[in-house]
Amino acid sequence: MPQLNPHPWLIILLFSWMIFLIVLPKKVMNHLFTNHPTLKSAEKSKPAPWNWPWS
Repeated sequence: MPQLNPHPWLIILLFSWMIFLIVLPKKVMNHLFTNHPTLKSAEKSKPAPWNWPWS
């Protein structure tokens, strides 16, 4: 039964983890976001009063 032979599967597992831990974080950290977060003002804006036409 070839499933019980750990040799090829262990190598595949080690290479996949090496890619996940070494290559991918560098690619993610080099990504530039197009929208920069803006700070909200400390002063809350008050909503305008609603003038109901039937009142």
